[in-house]
Amino acid sequence: MYFTKKIITFAITLRGGAVVARRAHNPKVVGSIPTPATRYRSIKAGFFLMLKEYVMYIMYSFRCNKSYVGVTSNLIERFRSHNVLGKGWTMKHRPWVVVHVEFFDSKEEATRRENYFKRGSGHYLKREIIDNYLRMSGSYSSQ
Repeated sequence: MYFTKKIITFAITLRGGAVVARRAHNPKVVGSIPTPATRYRSIKAGFFLMLKEYVMYIMYSFRCNKSYVGVTSNLIERFRSHNVLGKGWTMKHRPWVVVHVEFFDSKEEATRRENYFKRGSGHYLKREIIDNYLRMSGSYSSQ
């Protein structure tokens, strides 16, 4: 079975109702001008078009200390639906911050990884990812 997974860190924030995404620089930078990622096309400042890729994401709510795991093919729109549009469980715990993202070539692989984080030992790994994010962002307070 062919398995491809890419993990890319970036921050998504809401500014005045607009969704803004910032992607980490390419780690294979040579010289002073960073080379762009090869599988993405920029369509507007801060927005990325993913070509036939599925995203498994973990979001965290600082206000309610809740996490959410999901799969989508358009992370920007899905993030917007959780934070601005939509109804349901995620609306009650706004605002959300994306703390972890993994890219997959097929929906089945992304769904398998999502289910891993929702059950069993993956739940503990999810908690560890969130704790690491909180430490790195300076929002972590040991209790």
